[in-house]
Amino acid sequence: MLDATPKKIVDRTALRVNPCKTCQPVGAMYCALGVHQCMPHSHGSQGCCSYHRTVLSRHFKEPAIATTSSFTEGACVFGGGSNLKKAVKNIFETYDPYIIAVHTTCLSETIGDDLKSYIDEIDIPAGKLVIHTNTPSYIGSHITGFGNMMCGFINYLSKKSNTVSDKIGIFPGFVNPGDMRELKRLATSMEAKYIMFPDTSDVMDAPNKGTYQMYPKGGTTVAEIKELGSVRKVLGLGTIVSKPAAEKLKVKCGVDFDLVPYPIGIRATDTYLMKLSHLYKTEIPAAIADERGRVLDGMIDAQQYFAGKKVAVYGDPDIVLGIAAFCLELGMIPYYMITGTPSDAFEKEGAALFEGYDVKPGVIKANADLFYMQQLIKNDPVELLIGNTHGKLIAKAEDIPIVRAGFPVMDRYFGAEQPIVGYRGAMRLAEMILNALLDRKDRDADDTDLELVL
Repeated sequence: MLDATPKKIVDRTALRVNPCKTCQPVGAMYCALGVHQCMPHSHGSQGCCSYHRTVLSRHFKEPAIATTSSFTEGACVFGGGSNLKKAVKNIFETYDPYIIAVHTTCLSETIGDDLKSYIDEIDIPAGKLVIHTNTPSYIGSHITGFGNMMCGFINYLSKKSNTVSDKIGIFPGFVNPGDMRELKRLATSMEAKYIMFPDTSDVMDAPNKGTYQMYPKGGTTVAEIKELGSVRKVLGLGTIVSKPAAEKLKVKCGVDFDLVPYPIGIRATDTYLMKLSHLYKTEIPAAIADERGRVLDGMIDAQQYFAGKKVAVYGDPDIVLGIAAFCLELGMIPYYMITGTPSDAFEKEGAALFEGYDVKPGVIKANADLFYMQQLIKNDPVELLIGNTHGKLIAKAEDIPIVRAGFPVMDRYFGAEQPIVGYRGAMRLAEMILNALLDRKDRDADDTDLELVL
């Protein structure tokens, strides 16, 4: 376990211990899986592809399909052009995808393979497509790779149009299929016409109907990605993860965009719905307003258990910002906010969350690791952890309850199918937080203090 982690914090610039992120190709692969009948392709060794697929499969409990250029010693010396050309031919013949989305790895990036030139030289079957993006693993994180793959699709496929459609683009960011489904439900309730890109609902949580489908019904279609060039506006959810793709589409096709926080909690969900209301001149449906009211009622009912609790929130930057904002709404203090993704915006936006609340932030740090977070906790403890599975080691070592949220959650089930966005997601997240706190209260109580009614 992590019992030997020292309290003394030493500045580290070239070493990460217990990282709070994974590498770019994981995000690129997940993004590509959100495109209908798309085969993600890892241009590197078999081991890289296997690792990236494993991370996704352990989180989603679903097979993450992908192919690889299968680098050997020869490709490492002379480049992987021949491998890619053979791979594309075999993939179309064997798996028959509509589109192949190629991303790079450390190895192919270090060699300097020019994927655009390779793809231009491939005899692609009629009606099929191959696109690519660069995802060097030694820069950024899986969040960076997710955004880069979105940019790759837009760069190859989106077309500028002289006519503007009545649709909007919704960029959901790196969230679970259950979140994407909830975002679509809310948008539909507002009578919005939209293209969600990417969309892993009904892909990474496809129903089991007794037969395996390599390409389930879900995913953004190629036609829809092309159509993004003519939408009236893009609504980018996650001010960090969605920004590169939104900027790429604006530069290429002139589509304006708004970036808003992930709709986690009350205020951020209000913002999402009001943006849709403004764009489509629709009123908030009574059923959605009732959902909001039920969450608020529950928050008030249990406020005595939330109030003043110090929390460490860690994981992907936009998820951390969203959960931290909701913690403040609950009356809790997100005392430590940690992400492994390099981002100057994360620290600025994290500090801005506290404006209007009578509490001071603790440590808000990007490009950090969980070793550092544990050291912070040793010096100044918190009462709850909220983040991915990797924090369970710290939870055990420091005897702190943990609520699992974000990516990856590898030691629990059904999480990817359930939302934490929207009012329904807020209710679920509040319940998980409250139950963790009450379970700890019951565990620590002696027989005379164990209450049946809380």
